[in-house]
Amino acid sequence: MTSSRFPLAATGVALMLVLSGCAPMHDDDAPLAQKTPPQQLDTKLPPELAHGWPGSDWWRDYHDSQIDRLVERSLKDSPDLAVVQQRIKLAQAQTQMQEASDGPQMDFSANIERQKMSQEGVMGPFALTDPAAGTTGPYYTNGNFGLTASWDLDLWGKNRSEVEAKVGVMRAKQAELAQAKQVISANVVRLYWDMQTLLALKDVKQQTLAAQKKIVDVETSLYAEGINSSVDGVEPNIDFVKTQQQIDEIDGRINMAKAQLAAITGDAHAASNIKRVSLPSVKSQVPDHMGYELLARRPDLQEAHWYIESSLSSVDAAKAAFYPDVNLSAFLQNDALHLSDLFRGSAQQMGVIGGFTLPIFDSGRLNANLDIVRAESNLSIASYNKAVVGAVNDVEKAASQLNAIAAENQHQVTVLQDTQKLKTLAQARYKAGIISGAKMSAALLPDLSEQAKAIQLHGQWLNADVQLVSALGGGYRAGKA
Repeated sequence: MTSSRFPLAATGVALMLVLSGCAPMHDDDAPLAQKTPPQQLDTKLPPELAHGWPGSDWWRDYHDSQIDRLVERSLKDSPDLAVVQQRIKLAQAQTQMQEASDGPQMDFSANIERQKMSQEGVMGPFALTDPAAGTTGPYYTNGNFGLTASWDLDLWGKNRSEVEAKVGVMRAKQAELAQAKQVISANVVRLYWDMQTLLALKDVKQQTLAAQKKIVDVETSLYAEGINSSVDGVEPNIDFVKTQQQIDEIDGRINMAKAQLAAITGDAHAASNIKRVSLPSVKSQVPDHMGYELLARRPDLQEAHWYIESSLSSVDAAKAAFYPDVNLSAFLQNDALHLSDLFRGSAQQMGVIGGFTLPIFDSGRLNANLDIVRAESNLSIASYNKAVVGAVNDVEKAASQLNAIAAENQHQVTVLQDTQKLKTLAQARYKAGIISGAKMSAALLPDLSEQAKAIQLHGQWLNADVQLVSALGGGYRAGKA
């Protein structure tokens, strides 16, 4: 009785020794805290800008079909989006691959082998021909076929954690796609209004050039008649040439904007037929306060969040690697030394195998891997914390800039009203014959100069509006992108 219990007791002791001898896990560093400071997220924004969060198709608020067409084309054919979309497909495939490795596996296999047995080897008796023993050596044609199955039980969740890590990466890539769409649409709208601003500015500069030419022509005529000296016409001529230079510079900037639009949309002719439209008034979409919703509104923050989730799952997987790996396998096969016997019932064999693998000594490999994934996780968290602070600052800066430009624009409207009064007075005096055409043209220049400033300021206003929309996430909402 005692002797029969000894093997069982010895087995139990051996198992305890093995379990106690697994590779030791050293103390793991605590994860960094994800910081979302309420005092920053609850920042009050200028009430005069408060009209709610931007919509997902915020550019339609400008009511410009040319913008709609350009944005739609860029979101459809952009080379940048194509790259991110392929990254998503890769992440999805990697996730499916990891999920598949967590489930049961089954294979069918079949083999036929022709071999000559060695008389000097372990199978030496089979190299002889002995009817009594049933050997017909030394040549044999043996074969087998059947099913094999295996399943890693994943008792400690290592495989599940690896799947969750892949899912986190996939969701991060989806947020990256939303961020890419937001950046592309914002760039298209910004470039479009830059072009419209430049076209309007060019028109004013051409009017300025025409007025300056009249002044230069009069000065040239007076000099030819001996009324003025050659010095009197120098300054008007310099102003005329400078305006020509400004028009040339504007043309260059227009061509550059067209080239950038072509690159973003993937269409070389995307901006070739853009017609000039009036610059619209700006009505920004801004919430009265941001709160924690900003975290869900910014796709870049969601991307960083999912990388954190992925990294934490990788840490769990690295910890689970210290524990035993238990798996089951089974087989159902036909196996025969002679091919003619392969399909007999007596050739059938089957079995179930339980496997147990325990890391005992690995020269610190598992601990080093844990340190790596923990450091990567803390790096992701630190990057996220930095991105949150940056996102809040982006909104505050863009809102302040927009508010300042709006106030400056109001002052410019007042200035324009005054210069237009002077222009109207000069035109009336010219019609009454009180002043010459040259004097009337000179009186137009201050008004044209202020018109140019107003157009440039309006362009900056639109640019700031687009920047604020981008800072607020461009209409993105986590779970709805």
